[in-house]
Amino acid sequence: VQLQASGGGLVQAGGSLRLSCAGSGLTLDKYAMGWFRRYPGKEREYVAVISGRGEVTVYEGSVKGRFTISRDNAKNTVSLQMNSLKLEDTAVYLCAAGFGGSGYPSTRLRAYDYWGQGTLVTVSS
Repeated sequence: VQLQASGGGLVQAGGSLRLSCAGSGLTLDKYAMGWFRRYPGKEREYVAVISGRGEVTVYEGSVKGRFTISRDNAKNTVSLQMNSLKLEDTAVYLCAAGFGGSGYPSTRLRAYDYWGQGTLVTVSS
């Protein structure tokens, strides 16, 4: 099983980035998917999660209205559109898959079984 995140980079505050996560070795529609981020020296925290069929999404308060999580199960991918980026969004972003895609997607780290390697997002002033 592999989750490959891409799309990170350097962007000015107020700009946009789109992260993508491609899954291999698993059928993503059976998994809730999540984007998490990690600040230096800190534990991962959830950013946005989405249920297996995409009918339920949950956003962390600071990104609500700015970020959008989506999935394309036919392509085995999950994306995170990030708009109006702020300096405090600078972090390593990781995608994760948690088995059991139906129902309300969990925001807890331990609910996720597989993790990608992360992609760095740097927002500059």
